Amino acid sequence: MMFPQPLETGRLLRRYKRFLADIRLDDGREVTVHCANPGRMLGLLEPEAPVWLSPAANPARKLRWSWELVEADGGLVGINTAWPNRIAREGIEAGAVRELTGYARVTPEVRYGRNSRIDLLLEGEGRPPCYVEVKNVHLRRNGDLAEFPDAVTARGAKHLVEMADMVSQGARAVMFYLVQRMDCRRFALAEDIDPGYVEAFRQARAAGVEAVCYDCHLTPEGIQLRHALELEEPSGS
Repeated sequence: MMFPQPLETGRLLRRYKRFLADIRLDDGREVTVHCANPGRMLGLLEPEAPVWLSPAANPARKLRWSWELVEADGGLVGINTAWPNRIAREGIEAGAVRELTGYARVTPEVRYGRNSRIDLLLEGEGRPPCYVEVKNVHLRRNGDLAEFPDAVTARGAKHLVEMADMVSQGARAVMFYLVQRMDCRRFALAEDIDPGYVEAFRQARAAGVEAVCYDCHLTPEGIQLRHALELEEPSGS
């Protein structure tokens, strides 16, 4: 996934109201930008942190910039939750996800379950359909450990239940955790942040839902799927 236009650089002043952030551009201007991330963004909101912004495609949009990247812990982190589905899809179509090779069609945003949409539906001749739910991961704690979620997510728990339902109907279902940073080697669920999600994950795994985790290579030019991370199952699963 390549950014369609060069990114603007600046420094973070503050993030507020979930979807807004104030940024001081390198030319000294202070601007309010769109933050497409509903999470708490733990560890990513240090004042004066270097940030990268993309210009709005629509010049009439109220907020001219969108926040894409931040420098944290010495490396780049992608914070825009609008990109993971596309990054995962490109990686799958390129054959970079060994667990999800051999499918002829990858369709985004397909209705399923109880008024939900699956991020990616994979289909291939003679194979059951494969439902792939993509989750953005940017939290890093305990050294090289990436974790999800960074806030309570009832919606995420609902998705796990619905994916287990798909497995019971003969389909395949895969949770795809996409880590938008390059400094992690392992992945685990953050039970201290959302024990309800972790319990839903345990039940979904017992029902046959699969789980994979991949990180990304990030530059100011674009973000691409990189390689698999070790996935640590929660205790008791």
